[in-house]
Amino acid sequence: MSDQAELRAVQSALRTASDVAFDQEAPTGEQAEVLVDALRRALSAALALSGGAGETGCREHPRGAVDPLYGDPEDPLPPGWGRCLLCNDRRRRASTRRRPGR
Repeated sequence: MSDQAELRAVQSALRTASDVAFDQEAPTGEQAEVLVDALRRALSAALALSGGAGETGCREHPRGAVDPLYGDPEDPLPPGWGRCLLCNDRRRRASTRRRPGR
């Protein structure tokens, strides 16, 4: 799809989501499903506009910094950790809080 078509898809999906979200009444189960679907379509089209997953390969931080320890043979990252510095930093902080004595 072209960038213009992706932009139209984002706009259309956001209009649908807005109509449901700003209705006078809270969304019912079926309306909530429509809202979720519209937001997913908007996100998918927006990601297509941005060019995909980016250098980090991270869905949450596609344009984030790459962890400088990624691929370092002398100080490797734990198994399962990716290239995203932001996610890896969050993991580091979480593992620090779990240590006894803190």
